[in-house]
Amino acid sequence: MNRLTRITAILIQLQSKKIVTAKEIAGRFEISLRTVYRDIKTLQDAGVPIGSENGVGYYIVDGYRLPPVSLTEDEANALIVSEEFIKRQGDRSLSKNYDSVITKIKSTLRSFQKDHIEFLADRTFSFVKGKVIESNGLSEIQKAISHKKVLDISYRSIYKEELTHRKIEPQAVYFTNNLWVTIAHCRLRGEFREFRLDRIDRLTVTSETFEPNLQFSWQNYFGRFQV
Repeated sequence: MNRLTRITAILIQLQSKKIVTAKEIAGRFEISLRTVYRDIKTLQDAGVPIGSENGVGYYIVDGYRLPPVSLTEDEANALIVSEEFIKRQGDRSLSKNYDSVITKIKSTLRSFQKDHIEFLADRTFSFVKGKVIESNGLSEIQKAISHKKVLDISYRSIYKEELTHRKIEPQAVYFTNNLWVTIAHCRLRGEFREFRLDRIDRLTVTSETFEPNLQFSWQNYFGRFQV
């Protein structure tokens, strides 16, 4: 990767997160920290409003946006693979939102790129072992997690088929065994519980907020089940 391409990629990376550390940049592009500092200085000298916090990282000042960047052929091909997975993952809300965003991305491609990815799409397929279990609440749950909103749900028990009314504080979601699951603090049970999205009959995002568990991590959560 030449320096100009790398500097442009660093700018895109800075826009992808609120704070990006020099170590993250160095690791992604396999360069030294000294080179990172030099590249950041080049961007600042070019007028890009990059701020920094000592010991934290770099950030782009609010309001600055880079004009749309054209995709490489490899990046466009990666979209086809992800699109194939999304179509078969089971949650209708995610499929609908992804279809919307992928249409917008494809609209920025050049004619020959569109021809290539349409041809590749016809030659790409993913086999999912077993039946995919459908749901329709992932997008709302994702929004509740990021906005720290309490969810009001009606949930059907897996074993007794009981319908219970609960308020939950969603912490994370994951895909396993062809279905989506959310990990949440259940106020009814007073502890963390897992809720299959296909078992949620009704879901309402309330106006009530909660304080997220900052100690939550995948390593700690799933580490409880390791012997």
